[in-house]
Amino acid sequence: MNALPRVTIRRERVAVVQARHPWLRARSLVDGPSDGGLACGQVVDVFDERERWLARGLINPHSELRVRLYSWRRDQELDATFWRDRIDQAIARRRPLGLNGPQSCSRLVFSEADRLSGLIVDRYGPYLVVQLSAAALVPRLDELIGPLHSHFRPDGIVICWDERTAELEGLAPPPAEVRGEAPPDELIVEDSGLQWGVDLMSGQKTGLYLDQRENRLAAAKYLSGAKVLDVCSYVGGFALTAAAAGAQSVLGVDSSAKALVGAAANAIRNGLHSQCTWEQADCFELLDGLRVESQMFDAVILDPPRFAGSRATVETALRAYERLNVAALRVLRPGGLLVTCSCSGRVTRSDFLNMLVAAARRGERDLIVLQHRGAALDHPTLLSCPETDYLKCLIAEAA
Repeated sequence: MNALPRVTIRRERVAVVQARHPWLRARSLVDGPSDGGLACGQVVDVFDERERWLARGLINPHSELRVRLYSWRRDQELDATFWRDRIDQAIARRRPLGLNGPQSCSRLVFSEADRLSGLIVDRYGPYLVVQLSAAALVPRLDELIGPLHSHFRPDGIVICWDERTAELEGLAPPPAEVRGEAPPDELIVEDSGLQWGVDLMSGQKTGLYLDQRENRLAAAKYLSGAKVLDVCSYVGGFALTAAAAGAQSVLGVDSSAKALVGAAANAIRNGLHSQCTWEQADCFELLDGLRVESQMFDAVILDPPRFAGSRATVETALRAYERLNVAALRVLRPGGLLVTCSCSGRVTRSDFLNMLVAAARRGERDLIVLQHRGAALDHPTLLSCPETDYLKCLIAEAA
């Protein structure tokens, strides 16, 4: 192998690289690349200040997340074989889960957790959705899509970017690209025994919140005969799973009118519309209004959007989570069920639990934890990257 361009990291960051965390931020580098002009996506070797080789990755000179690390073996090239092998491994580790029906949906590649930082791949029946969060992977897009096509022979592959992530990567957010057949405006897929309509081109995430699959089913076991409030319902994931499990009534709330149109359609599609009502509202305003009206519920489900996008916003996020949970407890009858979630990777599990302790104190309730949960089984975690353990879901009785 020819000598690769190198970057040198500061002494205090060596242990992080040796621990195999896959991110190197610009402030971790002693100086710029040795040739002063590397292209986005170029392979670089990482050295410490004592000239010791540490790892290999891809550089993006336009991003604060300057180098994404993929290999800690000096004899391993980041070539087409490397990317194919990593994708093969990701698909193989999910095969025992049995999420492979013709209309099933599942996560196939989960970025850092599958040692493919910046790449997410989901399957929705005969279509794949590839979501990029690393501009450095763009030059390798064909090498990444080739193995996916070989495994699944999809009707089409949608390639998309999260708008905020694209900007952080130094890109103008590109429009979604389709390779092969374009998906219908509403694709019908199956998950957890229900049918869902998904918009692969312009829906949130890649179509559905697949990471909450097992949490929806776990919560639903407690909700037979219950009057349920589902806050931040999106297209009705928790709400309809609860209704299917025998909830007496479900009020689903979201700020997005488009999401609620999808939720209502999903309710009709599954014959659950008589149990469900939908309301467009701000979650905080709605909860405050329900309290004023003295409305009480047997169960409240909180699945808000990510409140913390960076370390700097964690404290603000925790205050928002606390306010939301206090408001929920005030409309939850004694002995009712609180299902509360956080998808903010910067908020640790201990942060989240400490917030709930404070919320319970303010709400003058005791929370008896029934289940601590995380993301669905097709969303593994990488121990060297704590950010992959991002989803917290706690099911508790509010005594």
